[in-house]
Amino acid sequence: MIARLARIFTLAAATLAAPAWAAPGMVDPATLDVSNSGDTAFMLVCAALVMLFALPGVLLMQAGRGTAGAAQGIFLQGSAIAALVSLLWVVVGYTLAFGDPSGGLIGGGNAWMLIVLGDVRFGTAIPESAFVIFQIAAAMLAAVLVAGAWAGRGRFGWALAFGGLWSLIVYAPVAHWIWGGGWLYGFGVLDFSGGIALHFCAGLSALVAALVIGRRTGWPGEATATHNPLMVLAGGGLLFVGNFALAGGWTLAATDDASSAIINAHVAACVSALVWMLIEKLRTGTVTAMGAVSGLVAGLAAIAPASGLVSPGAAILIGLIAAPASYFALRFVSETLAIDDSNHAFALHGVGGLVGALLVAVFMSADLGGIGYPPEGGIGGQLLAQVIGLAAVAMWSILGTLIISYGIAMAIPMRISPAEEAGEAPAPAMTPAPLPVAEPAHETAPVATEQQVSG
Repeated sequence: MIARLARIFTLAAATLAAPAWAAPGMVDPATLDVSNSGDTAFMLVCAALVMLFALPGVLLMQAGRGTAGAAQGIFLQGSAIAALVSLLWVVVGYTLAFGDPSGGLIGGGNAWMLIVLGDVRFGTAIPESAFVIFQIAAAMLAAVLVAGAWAGRGRFGWALAFGGLWSLIVYAPVAHWIWGGGWLYGFGVLDFSGGIALHFCAGLSALVAALVIGRRTGWPGEATATHNPLMVLAGGGLLFVGNFALAGGWTLAATDDASSAIINAHVAACVSALVWMLIEKLRTGTVTAMGAVSGLVAGLAAIAPASGLVSPGAAILIGLIAAPASYFALRFVSETLAIDDSNHAFALHGVGGLVGALLVAVFMSADLGGIGYPPEGGIGGQLLAQVIGLAAVAMWSILGTLIISYGIAMAIPMRISPAEEAGEAPAPAMTPAPLPVAEPAHETAPVATEQQVSG
């Protein structure tokens, strides 16, 4: 199993750029000139499941955590952002992230409007078009995660423009650096299914966006309390299933290595949810649905960098560590810093992804059941590479989010009005006085006046 896992990992690396190291028995990409129907079907199903389960799941969690009046707007904004990102990635996003030639800061322009796509994605047995739709699904999910930061107070036009530009300016370059053969790949940074490029990048951008747009009116308080925990639970369950497709899909083949990655994602999320509830019980004397979902999400984010690189036992330990790290990060951000990150994207996705990105350097060791380090490599070198990757993505995410936020605000206000935020219909600018209603005419005898009577 581990030998095959090492083989598929190096094959996936060859998909994106010339690998930094090669495992024994690695398949020669030149021999893969035709697509495999089973692998192709698997990738198409994975992309569909991310869109079918993960995206609605995130929107349900965001809507359930906010107020009842904001729920419809959250779904509308999230759906519109996902649609715009999908179109932008067909036009230019995919080529920025995965276009040829590989290396450097962004991809080449050969795949603009998907004009030039290979019959088979280099190094795999799947058509490049199947690879494209999988990457579009991941980009949509990342942008919707960031949108949760301003749930209930972001203006529609500003939010839509932000989501589209963020996916091109922040997410696409980061995806290229790590997965598209960019400069972080050259450093040896590992991120199997998006712990750094998706969860950490989106979580940090959400924190910056929450700072820029400001707190909700009445936060913290009853006016901004979670209105529907059942929606949050349902959304967490959908995201749980959708993340299986994200973790397994990154093997780029329908093999037992995909099922191994899914098992790792499953156990990490389960143990993280249980540990979160245990922390709640010890600190508050009770457990909550919100806590269960928060632990689940933190575990999914933490295992993402390592899902295809470590053993199930290591995945359990990663989930075990991710839960307290994200729990106390959430408390720190909300209570100490008083930042209104409406859906805790930074604490759950950002901190979870950071924890997993660091721990993969430890648990990928062959002695611990992982795929092992590259030749002449070790835990120290891999940990340094992970820190470099996290630092670079953090700086780019912060800078890009600030530029996009304030740049759009020069043309479109960030926030809705206080009346709209409170769920009140805005009053018209001028309300005309109602016209008098004429009384119906009655055929009665005329009444004599005082002058007529006296005369």
